[in-house]
Amino acid sequence: MLLQGKKLLITGVLTPQSLAYGVAEHALEQGAEIVLTGFGRAKSLTERSAKRLKAGVDVLELDVTNSAHFPALTEALRQRWGRVDGVLHSIAYAPEDALGGNFLNTPWESVQTAFRISAFSLKELSVAVMPLMTEGGSIVTLDFDNRVAWPIYDWMGVCKAALESTVRYLARDLGPKKIRVNALAAGPLATVAAKGIPGFKTLEKAWGAQAPLGWDARTSHDMVARTACALLSDWLPSTTGEMVHVDGGYHAIGAPPVPPEEGEQGSGGGGSPPSAG
Repeated sequence: MLLQGKKLLITGVLTPQSLAYGVAEHALEQGAEIVLTGFGRAKSLTERSAKRLKAGVDVLELDVTNSAHFPALTEALRQRWGRVDGVLHSIAYAPEDALGGNFLNTPWESVQTAFRISAFSLKELSVAVMPLMTEGGSIVTLDFDNRVAWPIYDWMGVCKAALESTVRYLARDLGPKKIRVNALAAGPLATVAAKGIPGFKTLEKAWGAQAPLGWDARTSHDMVARTACALLSDWLPSTTGEMVHVDGGYHAIGAPPVPPEEGEQGSGGGGSPPSAG
């Protein structure tokens, strides 16, 4: 039981297709006690998913664009448990005009919204739980590696790059409190959020061709969830400030394999070495 006795706060559960739902499911199987967050009209969906997970799993109100919700969350968790051992940050959003090849035309108002929800919220959530992590703990955010520019992702890519940097600065400042902060960079997965990204299907198809371990956007959720639970456990006590890839190895390969042309000798055979002259 990897998470036996752990008290975990899990954000981002909307439907059973949500990445965070899989993490919550595995965390319960591994012995954790969990509470979810939701807000607004979508909170009813989170509550419905909570009932599917396990009877008694509660949903606390958290709108990351409302600063007053963070101290209220801290107090609710203090009254419930008195401590928090781990947090899953699975929160991201960008307005439609910040995605899909509109990078040069996106107004500041849309960028501001995307940045606050997708990057700054990690800092706010970490500060909210910090007083309750009296014995240390683990904060994990779900990411999509943005060390390079992607087609279609535009300002969400910029926000994810900011999220990755936020992880490093939080790791610096929370490390002395024995709180680890890491990002989990998953490959493309078929979720409700992914449906809102223009051109997602093209990216999904290309990923499996380049990833040496292969990748299926419809069936790889379980790998991501298990890795998140490992990061939330005590089994990686000296790992912080990292971006852990769960992407089939895609990030390590410069280009997809090119099949040899007909009649061309493959590499690794017994041919003569190239001439030195």
